[in-house]
Amino acid sequence: MNYYEVDFSYESDLKPSIVSDILASELGEIGFESFTENENGLQGFIQEDKFSEAAIQSKIEAFPLENVKFAYQIKYVESQDWNEEWEKNYFKPIHVGHECLIKASFHPEETGYAYTITIDPKMAFGTGNHATTYLMIEQMLQLDLNGKKLLDMGCGTAVLAILAKMKGAREVVGIDIDEWAYNNALENVRLNHTEDVEIALGGAEQISRFGMFDIIFANINRNILLRDIPLYTASLVPGGLLFMSGFYTEDIPAIQKACEENGLRLESHTEKENWCAVKAHRPL
Repeated sequence: MNYYEVDFSYESDLKPSIVSDILASELGEIGFESFTENENGLQGFIQEDKFSEAAIQSKIEAFPLENVKFAYQIKYVESQDWNEEWEKNYFKPIHVGHECLIKASFHPEETGYAYTITIDPKMAFGTGNHATTYLMIEQMLQLDLNGKKLLDMGCGTAVLAILAKMKGAREVVGIDIDEWAYNNALENVRLNHTEDVEIALGGAEQISRFGMFDIIFANINRNILLRDIPLYTASLVPGGLLFMSGFYTEDIPAIQKACEENGLRLESHTEKENWCAVKAHRPL
């Protein structure tokens, strides 16, 4: 699969990481699926058939922060060994305390972790999502999943789905709308010997196919979450838990309002690098 690589640079009085985080979120809405920060700004990748320079221009013109001047360069990237590219340039092991390690097959082995998840990230993994992935893993590590039925919505590399199965979940489903992520999730499920995790291709309209869930994890972005909270609620058992991430701390009021409008109660939230994860439940 061929990609376009777009290198963004910007002038702003704001901290570069803040601009990069918001730019990555905005670009994710027009099909960009992987990002990495560099000394000049942000590098983004998008599949050839989803690329639109007009869409990029529209996002820059409507950028939610003031006084940010953007420049960008576009490069066409032919299909290549993405594992090799990630090994050279981007993907580093993720350590969540001393409980969970996420590593690629090309990383050296490390001992002392309760759960070690091996993934071959390809283009389904984006370094811009490290904070949200970390937050969601933290939440999952605190749960007793034995006998539970769990949904990983927007599963990407299927890290959360795999961890849920390792922690004893009875049934685990992962859903992603991106075909590249779907195929990568299938590969990672096999790689971690959790083949009974079911992976589906599609959006939230697929959830009802799988019945009711005890727990739902959705790590996507603010706008999609706000749109799909009604569908999550409809597939959550009374007393069930909903964990959401992929948005910023300042978005919590909007997320809470949508939860309350759908009969959910927001319990708590955690933060990392201005990214946020919330825990909500459906009352009995």
